[in-house]
Amino acid sequence: MNQATNAVRAEILTQAIPYIKEYAGKYVVAKYGGNAMTDPELKKSVMQDILLLRLVGVNVILVHGGGPDINHMLDALHIESHFVNGLRVTNEDTMEVVQMVLAGKINKGLVAELTALGGKAAGLCGIDGNLIHVHTKDPALGLVGEIDAVNKGIIDNLLAGGYIPVISSVGIDDKGQPHNINADTAATEIAAALNAECLVFMSNIDGVLKDKDNPCSLIKSLTVEETEALKKDGTIAGGMIPKVDGCTDAIKGGVKKVFIINGEIPHALLIELLTDEGLGTMFSA
Repeated sequence: MNQATNAVRAEILTQAIPYIKEYAGKYVVAKYGGNAMTDPELKKSVMQDILLLRLVGVNVILVHGGGPDINHMLDALHIESHFVNGLRVTNEDTMEVVQMVLAGKINKGLVAELTALGGKAAGLCGIDGNLIHVHTKDPALGLVGEIDAVNKGIIDNLLAGGYIPVISSVGIDDKGQPHNINADTAATEIAAALNAECLVFMSNIDGVLKDKDNPCSLIKSLTVEETEALKKDGTIAGGMIPKVDGCTDAIKGGVKKVFIINGEIPHALLIELLTDEGLGTMFSA
């Protein structure tokens, strides 16, 4: 290994120091899904990033979805999938599959990945400890939950014990009925309840673009006011609107910074949080 390579590595590490100081002891919520969840190498890089953040003192919380795995299991059981405005219509049969896949297969798989890397992780869903309390969002959607409250105490207890909380997006209502929750919404509400330093959405896009057909037109930072202006002039349109609305909702809820990054880039989380350059779009008040 030559000295130039070692010097570059040392420079990268020293560059991270002010960012580590900024985030140490603070809450950072990472929402994880998409291809980064299905590709084994990308999954490993995300878990390494999460573990490293925890080891340098960041109170990192991992929130995950799992739409593709749910679709696969529903297809295998010959249960049709229906969506309204991006939300899965969830009858009782579908809810059983959602709970089984999210709170079981995916959640425990992520905990196993972190454990294999030498980390301490605890998997839970919104049912555990009444973590995410919901009511039915719309009877037409079935068992889809609107979040009423997040019990941050259980998260704090796990973090105090040195664990990384790994949370799947299933909630519970007053009657003890499990509900499906949009994972982006769950991450937003958890981050707001914690007054998190930042929330990171790992997506399959680079961030907000001035020109959707030009990947070089990435907008590095936006305020809530600037975001609203871009929605009005059509720069932010279509499927990007709910993504950025989730970001601005989190800011309005008390989260200091929100990022949209491309989770398909290896170690995107560390690059965004611990380097000068960053990767995606940052939202702030």
